[in-house]
Amino acid sequence: MAKPGGAICNLDCAYCFYLAKELLYPGSRFEMAHDLHETYVRQLLESHGVGEVVMAWQGGEPTILGLDFFRRTIELQRKYARPGQRVLNTLQTNGTLIDDAWARFLREHRFLVGISIDGPEELHDRFRVDKGGKPTFARALRGLEKLQEHGVEWNVLTCVHAGNGDAGVRVYRFLRDDLRARHLQFIPVVERAARAGSTGAVGESSVGPEQYGRFLVEVFDEWVAADVGRVFVQLFDTTFARWLGLPGGLCVHEETCGRQVALEHTGDLYACDHFVEPRFRLGNIRQSHLLALVDSPQQRRFGLAKRETLTAQCRSCDVRPLCNGGCPKDRFALSSDGEPGHNYLCEGYGLFFRHVRPALRDLAELAAS
Repeated sequence: MAKPGGAICNLDCAYCFYLAKELLYPGSRFEMAHDLHETYVRQLLESHGVGEVVMAWQGGEPTILGLDFFRRTIELQRKYARPGQRVLNTLQTNGTLIDDAWARFLREHRFLVGISIDGPEELHDRFRVDKGGKPTFARALRGLEKLQEHGVEWNVLTCVHAGNGDAGVRVYRFLRDDLRARHLQFIPVVERAARAGSTGAVGESSVGPEQYGRFLVEVFDEWVAADVGRVFVQLFDTTFARWLGLPGGLCVHEETCGRQVALEHTGDLYACDHFVEPRFRLGNIRQSHLLALVDSPQQRRFGLAKRETLTAQCRSCDVRPLCNGGCPKDRFALSSDGEPGHNYLCEGYGLFFRHVRPALRDLAELAAS
């Protein structure tokens, strides 16, 4: 994913892990230079063969860069796309800056837009505030209405945190019924807290492990009763794929990782957007080709470590084939026998994956019939 404006955002969400990345680039304008913009588009297209090529634009808040940046993106894609390549642009946004001009552009160029909404107003505004501490729900909803009015393809990304983690059914019904969302992502908030002598401390916005599991179970039961084939929940789709022995497509629960790299506005490439830290910097695409950096020994080691550093408890777990230990960023807890490097969300994952197995068996039988 590309972060052409770095960590710059017009919001100040309490749980955002990326805002602090601004400190990596003191004095920066936080805007991808024109020549680097062209280098990135060219190298990404060179790294793919025929078929669909996805360019994922994230932040911070990428719409801060303005429409001209993305108009130029389309021009560069037309310049460098090879015969047989189809470019799909995805944009993750908080929605607050989306107006008619943005929505017309996104529809014309068939962007797939992810909009961040954490549920009904009081749940969304619990942590999603602007720089002045003011609520953002109404502005996000206006942006979504513009996307809907202009026929833009969209999905919802919902962060599951301490403020909405006990309201799984309520959040799901709001997204499904009030917003008419048909594609949903639920992302757990695990905010590390720096407390002396406590390596496993989390911040106040973090969802609890069991709380997250209950949230997923509630949503799954509501979904499986009436919405299979009508509403698509990313985690449920990928879990079913893994049950069938297919690639799930969600890096969190794949056996290995390392292909979801993050490009900063300077051209620096990092192992993952959750590991934008100096020791996980792979290089800069001004000096080395994107593909060479992704396939570097350093990045291969990073990806394989996901599997090779599982705790003994995790390796012997009955749901490991579905879970695979979760994201390495959350492996800071102790296992049941005191081994470090266990996933903080383990209890929640176990609760969810064990709960859904009977339904997965039924769905597999239906799929085979």
